[in-house]
Amino acid sequence: MQQEPKYKRLILKVSGEALAGDMGYGLDQVVLSSIAKQVKTVLECGSQIAMVVGGGNIWRGIAGSDQGMDRATADYMGMLATVMNSLALQDALEKEDVATRVLSAIEMRAIAEPYIRRRAIRHLEKGRVVIFAAGTGNPFFSTDTTAALRAAEIEANVILMAKKVDGVYSADPHLDPTAVKFDHLSYMQVLNMGLQVMDSTAASLCKDNGIPLIVFNINQSGNILRAVMGEKIGTELGTAASGPEFRVQSLDFQKIKE
Repeated sequence: MQQEPKYKRLILKVSGEALAGDMGYGLDQVVLSSIAKQVKTVLECGSQIAMVVGGGNIWRGIAGSDQGMDRATADYMGMLATVMNSLALQDALEKEDVATRVLSAIEMRAIAEPYIRRRAIRHLEKGRVVIFAAGTGNPFFSTDTTAALRAAEIEANVILMAKKVDGVYSADPHLDPTAVKFDHLSYMQVLNMGLQVMDSTAASLCKDNGIPLIVFNINQSGNILRAVMGEKIGTELGTAASGPEFRVQSLDFQKIKE
């Protein structure tokens, strides 16, 4: 008998940087194809899946702002970058015969449907992959916040945050060999410790709505399905902290209050 998935409806958040692969910029077709194949296996196990994609492989609004550009204008440009990535993902999924709909928070009817909550849920119920493009439609909000907001709106059971690393660490593991990986963290710990997992708005939204989040490595094939089926991979946020982080002497966890 086939095992039932732990999560029936989920948001998969993919960073723009992940779509660039080893190139660092643009779109890596190998990565797109790998994600599409993994998403197809999730659909086949009976889960409903929506996606939010970043635009950092093309443009980062905050980077444009740092260079003197008006922040709102820079953020709108970043939203357009997420639309480009969403269309690329749609193309990759359709090549795997997966029915996909792109719903944009900024209306552009020639290439995407406008975001309407009930329409998004109906697409999911029909077995289609829904890709939420253009962020929230507002400047000053990240795609992490978009993932948290859409997860609350469609009543998703979990957010899967696909990264290039295999979880959340006490420091950058590429720069600090003593960095320790966390197995579990509460959202209050993420906020109090200043860990760069997501912005504070996204973390607060997830905390207030009781949405768990799993950070995992997208580059390891099959990880999306493993997470959906409930296997312990990466770092889980939203649960009581436990595990090796309490043995890290450089961080005073006793001062962290829930």
